[in-house]
Amino acid sequence: MASSTTNSKPLLPWKTRLSLSIVSAVTDALRRPDGTLNRSLMNFLDRKTSSNPNPIKGVKSSDVTVDPTRNLWFRLFTPTTSNSASLPVIVFFHGGGFTYLSPASFSYDAVCRVFARKFSAIVISVNYRLIPEHRYPAQYEDGFDVLQFIDQNSDALPDIADLSKCFLAGDSAGANLAHNVAIRVCRSRLQNVRIVGQISIQPFFGGEERTESETRLVNVPLVSAKRTDWIWKVFLPEGCNRDHEAVNVSGPNAVDISGMDYPGTLVFVGGFDPLQDWQRRFYEWLKKSGKEAELIEYPDSIHAFYLFPELPEASQLISQVKDFINKRLSRL
Repeated sequence: MASSTTNSKPLLPWKTRLSLSIVSAVTDALRRPDGTLNRSLMNFLDRKTSSNPNPIKGVKSSDVTVDPTRNLWFRLFTPTTSNSASLPVIVFFHGGGFTYLSPASFSYDAVCRVFARKFSAIVISVNYRLIPEHRYPAQYEDGFDVLQFIDQNSDALPDIADLSKCFLAGDSAGANLAHNVAIRVCRSRLQNVRIVGQISIQPFFGGEERTESETRLVNVPLVSAKRTDWIWKVFLPEGCNRDHEAVNVSGPNAVDISGMDYPGTLVFVGGFDPLQDWQRRFYEWLKKSGKEAELIEYPDSIHAFYLFPELPEASQLISQVKDFINKRLSRL
């Protein structure tokens, strides 16, 4: 199904276009044809924000170490203006093609603060290992291990954190990670953590096939077949193709989740995102597997649009996620 948009290019403010041009140019320059990355330059260019125990716009933050040997930690965001005796917990996985950024990156620190404040929730933003230095399944192991850590160490969280009301969330590669962590949770037995919903913002999936949206949307910001091919090549184990279960999650090698307690999922799709066909297939696969799923489309939006607060769609997405969270919590 093609996007309903009739424009050949997204209509964006000049500030957004400039930011996207810079990001695209920088990330292209950092990737090397041999599958390596100029990580030192990436770290230099990645604008970081420190955690702050003093509330900023009603949210304080701190960093919690899980395993220092692999630099596994999370940034904890706690709203300070809520009067509730207990708050839901959102475990968030950032995007960046499994390759870039961290919870300390300016844009993700900012968006997680918005989540904590707008959703009245404890937000845990996970710092997972990146490719190409760490291939699959390192990212999924890190994500699940953070859940195990909070399951066994609830004292690392504020007393008002209610682990029986947990949501998994992520954008792009982070949404891929959330899905695969959800499967690991279904296959395990956590004592205190209960996943009651999943927020999948423009998930990063793929496959051997070139979909209609991938071939049509070749000059849009951030995402292209060339960029995603590089990512999957250095993400997957040697000898595997893009129909691997971690990439083509609804494809020929998909995990059978029909008998699993997989969480109800909200999926966001953008009309100028080349990955949109894969995202719709994910939604349809969830429904066919007997799982609760809701699809929200933004016909004129690019990949990662919600990270740009100057775009009106960003605040709209926040409102829709809040409604989803409240709806899931009302059913408990």
